[in-house]
Amino acid sequence: MEVGMYPVAVIGAGPQGMAAAAHLLERGLDPLVLEAGGSAASAVAEWGHVRLFSPWSELTDPAARRLLEPTGWNAPAKGYPTGAQWIEGYLAPLAEQLGDRVRYGSRVVGVGRKGRDLSVDGGRAEQLFVVHVQRADGQEERIEVSAVVDASGTWRTPSPAGADGLPALGEKKAQEAGLLDYRIPSVEEAAELAGKHVVVVGSGHSAATAVNTLARIAKREPGTRISWVLRRGAVGNTFGGGASDELPERGLLGQRAKEFVESGTVDLLTGFRAEHVGIDDGRAVLTSEDGRQLAAADQVFVLTGFRPDLSFLSEVRLDLDVRLQAPARIAAEVDPNIHSCGSVRATGASDLAHPEPGFYIVGAKSYGRAPTFLARTGFEQVRSVVAELAGDREAAARVELALPDTGVCGGSGVFDAPEESNAVSCCAPTPQLIQLGAAPVPLCSGVNRGDQKPGLESGL
Repeated sequence: MEVGMYPVAVIGAGPQGMAAAAHLLERGLDPLVLEAGGSAASAVAEWGHVRLFSPWSELTDPAARRLLEPTGWNAPAKGYPTGAQWIEGYLAPLAEQLGDRVRYGSRVVGVGRKGRDLSVDGGRAEQLFVVHVQRADGQEERIEVSAVVDASGTWRTPSPAGADGLPALGEKKAQEAGLLDYRIPSVEEAAELAGKHVVVVGSGHSAATAVNTLARIAKREPGTRISWVLRRGAVGNTFGGGASDELPERGLLGQRAKEFVESGTVDLLTGFRAEHVGIDDGRAVLTSEDGRQLAAADQVFVLTGFRPDLSFLSEVRLDLDVRLQAPARIAAEVDPNIHSCGSVRATGASDLAHPEPGFYIVGAKSYGRAPTFLARTGFEQVRSVVAELAGDREAAARVELALPDTGVCGGSGVFDAPEESNAVSCCAPTPQLIQLGAAPVPLCSGVNRGDQKPGLESGL
């Protein structure tokens, strides 16, 4: 079917969704951006207090800049914005310029082919897509479009504390009681926890960001206890690449956390796989699969990554990796189990294509459960995808981005006890022991992780 007769639906008015709309306009195609929230970048607004570790120069899309510049807008040039500053300085002006092409309060609840369910082959590719929308006023809508770009992100689907990928027993009750959260605390929220015991579960950049915020409070306020829980049996890539990271602020994030651990400000526990979250006298108690139990905590922050919401894509033919739930062609590039040295390569339309012609998943959702996503990765993705939709195969195939090295390499390292693993790293032949607090913890090279939401821009 020829793209252009009907609008192209873009799911999500986040950084990648609105960039896709800007590219579509520039190509003479009609975008229809469907946003579940009441404003643009509503997910970013929820972590607006967090500072990104990519600079302003890497946080604006070229086509979006070209759309904005005639209005007198000037691209911020220096510094590392918070999520709120990203909205104020770029995302909100872009949404305003897109105008009524963005429909707010419009949650996509289903995507399919007109008159064809998932099992029907005959004439499938010639049919329009139908997008089912639940509006904020309760009304339902069915929209016919020529193509679909899913830029809905993963922010609304955080991974649970349970080590088997499912919520730990009692986890939901602890959340409902306000004892467990899936967000990075703000400085103000961290200050309210002075003198209390706080548990952070997770090993990525979000967890390190939370640990750093809380540890600063612990240094000022005696009696504040921070427990940092890792599932793996060794530290692995938790502290990142340090000075070798080509994004300096990302490298510093892990190194600051490492210093807090080494100084004893933060207690680091490895190999703790949560099975149960109990409530004892108004505090949360985490128990691991091997029966270990943490001291009762006043607050638990679960920052174990995110996963894609595929529930509304059940009638779309997808080619997804069985482990990461990412498009199969890019899974090996971002798989934290096997990733090798160097930076993740840029991905374009050919990598993001599915058996359903005209349907693409872009942005953080395109990486599935992998935590390596960067904002400019998404900008390159939408540039290539829109070029493909416009019939410009040459531009779609062209790569216009080189991504920064993280300074770490190899797979994600040992999972069980070090002696049980023969993990191979391409830059360090054997793990090294470093002293962390009172006990030695193995440190070995890890995976090229990129941004884990947010700490952050991967939650987009």
